[in-house]
Amino acid sequence: MPEQYTVLSNACNVENLSGHNVVCRGDLKMDEEKFDFWQSHSLKYLEMAFRTDKQEIIRHPDGYGKKTGDCGDTVELFLMADDNRIEKVSYYINGCMNTAACANTIVFMAENKTIDQAWEITPEKVAEYLETLPGDHFHCAELAVGALYLALSNLQELRRAKWKKAYKAR
Repeated sequence: MPEQYTVLSNACNVENLSGHNVVCRGDLKMDEEKFDFWQSHSLKYLEMAFRTDKQEIIRHPDGYGKKTGDCGDTVELFLMADDNRIEKVSYYINGCMNTAACANTIVFMAENKTIDQAWEITPEKVAEYLETLPGDHFHCAELAVGALYLALSNLQELRRAKWKKAYKAR
């Protein structure tokens, strides 16, 4: 039996569906007065969602973590540390605006902190900082924090066995 797709559009012009059933739902309308993106989000959320200055791939980081969520979004975090302090954090994402906001928040919260302080960053703290992260996108905060924890674990592992850093590939 072919899959069924629902098209949420008043104009249901769908061609070449390779045998899939399509149900047109032109009765659904968005009330534009109820949702104004720019007014519905905090300044912190908007800043973190649109910042790109910390989006960078570091070739030989001191710590690296990559996590892909069930939604398909991927967050990669790169840490540079000196002694017990995280001096630089950068990220690379393939994901939605909410994931970008969460990744930037991780950078903001972890940079210039001790490793122990970085371990204290939680998805709840990320969502609280952003103020208006949609509840159905809390998994974006979990994804970003998961990548941070992997990067912190990797940082600690590479410090125990320094020779591994030379062989670590992204």
